Amino acid sequence: MPENNSDKLTVIALAAGKGTRMKSPLPKVLHPVAGRPMIEKVIQASKQAGAAEIRVVVGHGQALVRQVVEPMGVATYPQEEQLGTAHAVRCAKPETIEGLVIIMNGDHPLIEASDIKDFVRIFRDERCDLAVVTAEVKNPGDFGRIIRHKGDLMAIVEAKDASADALRIREINTGIYIAKSSVLAEYLPKIQDNNAKKEFYITDLISLCIQDQCKVQAIKASEKVAVGVNTQAELARATKMLFKRKALRLMEEGVLMIDPRTAYIEESVEIGPGTVIYPNVFIRGRSKIGSFSVIESNAFISDSQIGDSVQVRGGSYLESTKLHNKVTVGPYARLRPETEIFEEAHVGNFVEMKKVKFGKKSKAGHLTYLGDAEIGEEVNIGCGTITCNYAADKKKYKTKIGDRVFVGSDTQFVAPIVIGDDALIGSGSTITKDVPAKALAVARGKQFIKENYTPKGSSESSQE
Repeated sequence: MPENNSDKLTVIALAAGKGTRMKSPLPKVLHPVAGRPMIEKVIQASKQAGAAEIRVVVGHGQALVRQVVEPMGVATYPQEEQLGTAHAVRCAKPETIEGLVIIMNGDHPLIEASDIKDFVRIFRDERCDLAVVTAEVKNPGDFGRIIRHKGDLMAIVEAKDASADALRIREINTGIYIAKSSVLAEYLPKIQDNNAKKEFYITDLISLCIQDQCKVQAIKASEKVAVGVNTQAELARATKMLFKRKALRLMEEGVLMIDPRTAYIEESVEIGPGTVIYPNVFIRGRSKIGSFSVIESNAFISDSQIGDSVQVRGGSYLESTKLHNKVTVGPYARLRPETEIFEEAHVGNFVEMKKVKFGKKSKAGHLTYLGDAEIGEEVNIGCGTITCNYAADKKKYKTKIGDRVFVGSDTQFVAPIVIGDDALIGSGSTITKDVPAKALAVARGKQFIKENYTPKGSSESSQE
């Protein structure tokens, strides 16, 4: 019987398949589940479970897959010909591995670190040589069936080869295996391609080891572990399940959700207790939201930092933005990258900002564009104000507005320009020169009035 020579854990993730049923040019394992490529989920769970090494077997679209997985610190091994699962494992050079090896598919995005840790613990407690992870499901479909005799694993029968009685079995093969590295080194070369497809199947490893009286076991897991992604419908189902999982965890941590079924929050997002999430909210990336904030319906928040007691009103779009405490945004505001809104400031409806520092207690109530600007504290930005930051030379210039400045409606600041503290800008002005502190600036065309100009009867039709 093969002996294990180390406690080291290595994961081999199979990610070489084309995913024909996805009907997509994108490699299957790169399809996003709840915002991130599904292979990332497998790698992250493996790392969190303590895997010392992760080897990803790549094939179809391997250049794209490598770009995603290699920056995560994993090694890739090509499978140039798709000759079955056992062949894929052999491509990862298991003979160079010591300790325990977990083999899993790259399209199982629901697996968690806790699942992997449980598999390893049971494997070690039972002193196994080889184990397959199984699950009981309502609709086994095309999954291989687990055949037991008096509770012991006897074989795995593929659905296409199963009898009517075997097809009624609901315990299925999840495609996850745990083995001593010495077992893989000895038995993988013995697997033959004696089947219609002339492929090498990893399931044959079970029967070979049982024949040699190795300790082989089927480890039962929850149904979620069996959830793989082979179609767009299954991709959507997996995404829905991950969003539901995240919502439940956030509620356990004290986040209030009016309808968790429509809370689309990615795993990487952090939200503090007491914050209220309205229906149909999407929060993604490295976003972090503090406590006692309110995120109203149809808000989209990406890679943004939001403080405590902040209101993000309905329909607002935030991207790589920072909101300090007690800020109010929206409804229908758009905050673009490198925008920072300081304490108690208000950004109203149909206001767009890009690369702006917006000071404490400042206000931009509505219908305004501010770009490449530094706005001081307690500034009032009137309706229709625009910073003209993009010049004819195709360069962008900065607008600087000091503290307590009052900007009248329909004002244009032609950058580069500096407005001093306590200045007042008259409505309808186009400001092209710096304005000193405490000054009044008005730049309008002179109003001209000609009396009795309108011809008789031109403004209204005659009535009879």
